[in-house]
Amino acid sequence: MNEVLAGLSVVSTICAIVFGYVAFARNGKRDVADEAKSDATVLTEIGYIKANTDEIKAEQKEQRKTNVEVVTRLTAVEASAKQAHKRLDAFESRERREHEE
Repeated sequence: MNEVLAGLSVVSTICAIVFGYVAFARNGKRDVADEAKSDATVLTEIGYIKANTDEIKAEQKEQRKTNVEVVTRLTAVEASAKQAHKRLDAFESRERREHEE
């Protein structure tokens, strides 16, 4: 009877070790799969951020180009207004001289 109990104890210990290892291996595979999923999600998010950053850079470049065009046109308008003011001043001077005579 003691031999049966001893044998049963040995068998149950071996079964516990085997089942524990099987559970550990299965959970390890599950952990690897979960980690792969997590890594894939992170990589997807990084790709999304990169795409948005590239889009923002393109828009910023386009805005910079527009600003240069506006500054160029503003400079031309200021020069034209300056010339117009000179002509108006000359016209006013002529008008004053004609009225004084």
